[in-house]
Amino acid sequence: MYDGYAVAPSRRLVPDLDTGERVAGLLTIIERVEHAIEEETASIRSDLQFDVAGSNIRKSRHLYDLTRALKAHGIADLPATAKDSLARLREKLAENQTVITAHLSAVTEVAAMMQTAIQRAEADGTYSESTFGRSF
Repeated sequence: MYDGYAVAPSRRLVPDLDTGERVAGLLTIIERVEHAIEEETASIRSDLQFDVAGSNIRKSRHLYDLTRALKAHGIADLPATAKDSLARLREKLAENQTVITAHLSAVTEVAAMMQTAIQRAEADGTYSESTFGRSF
């Protein structure tokens, strides 16, 4: 007997979607991921104040949604439009990876230059104990 509190065995919380609705939902998710990737790639190239960490969180969330949608749909059953969209997304992800790698390389290079400059400044005797004497 259904008491109003438990979910009735014959009722589902999520209705079954037909194939067309599932594909449309999948394509929407792919577009959302593409937009996030394109925005991140362009911003890393042009905006020095870009929030990489925040963008990475959004991108990860979208990719998680895509993974769930693909598991629910089944990769083998994808129509050509979805496969084409995924191929396009792979290309954008590869470009994004290239831009992120270049950005990280530049940051590493700048950090190394700063470290070298600090080490040289410390080693030139300017701030040595002999110059200032021993202080307590």
